[in-house]
Amino acid sequence: MEDFAVICASAHPKTVTFSFRSLCLRCSHNGVHTGAVCVYSARVLDTVKALKDAGCDIPVASVATGFPAGQTPLKTRLEEVRTAVDDGATEIDIVINRTLVLTGRWKELYEEIRLFREACGEAHMKTILGTGELGSLTNVYKASLVAMMAGSDFIKTSTGKESVNATYPVALVMVRAIRDYYWKTGIKVGFKPAGGIRSAKEALVWLSLIKEELGDEWLIPELFRIGASTLLSDIERQIYHHVTGRYAAHHDLPMA
Repeated sequence: MEDFAVICASAHPKTVTFSFRSLCLRCSHNGVHTGAVCVYSARVLDTVKALKDAGCDIPVASVATGFPAGQTPLKTRLEEVRTAVDDGATEIDIVINRTLVLTGRWKELYEEIRLFREACGEAHMKTILGTGELGSLTNVYKASLVAMMAGSDFIKTSTGKESVNATYPVALVMVRAIRDYYWKTGIKVGFKPAGGIRSAKEALVWLSLIKEELGDEWLIPELFRIGASTLLSDIERQIYHHVTGRYAAHHDLPMA
């Protein structure tokens, strides 16, 4: 097993070298890696090529359907999905038109998501509800059910661009909708909180929530993900502490 090196970019650069063995981890080729690399649809080709050139098999995900607002014409949103899939994305994160929820047009919402599902083909589809803009927890529950009925593989709280993103009350409503849907259909749908999750300790709370509400069987990448854009720096910091016994200074870590 090769050592993993952290290059400390400080006034006196030095290299702190430690082994993956000390973390009880294996390299990304053997299973420990991020769930997917998510990019805008225009960058899917570049990302697929970069990962292939690096010999990496991490999936490429693409946001689509007028992310983050979902307000572009339906024809344009569908074409964006198809283009991302054709370019090599194996996961598509769609965003719903929140207007349809706020005006109670549930059948129209279902039809739009169903069309997105068809456009995704074999690609894994995560449906972003934008819960901070849905107005009520009742709307969150209804939107969750409609998204699952229309064929979503995952339901996701937020784009990360709303003023209110992943919160625990919203999460409880969504995971209980997932549980209700599973009890009625036998179909397991995944859950992804995203937006505002910044620390490893917070991530543990989310893991506990899923364990308590849905059970251990949901604690796999195929059914549970965490949006980690702002979480990555703290994960790196915690790994550094685990290996060295001390926390790094802010300027010591390249992702900080």
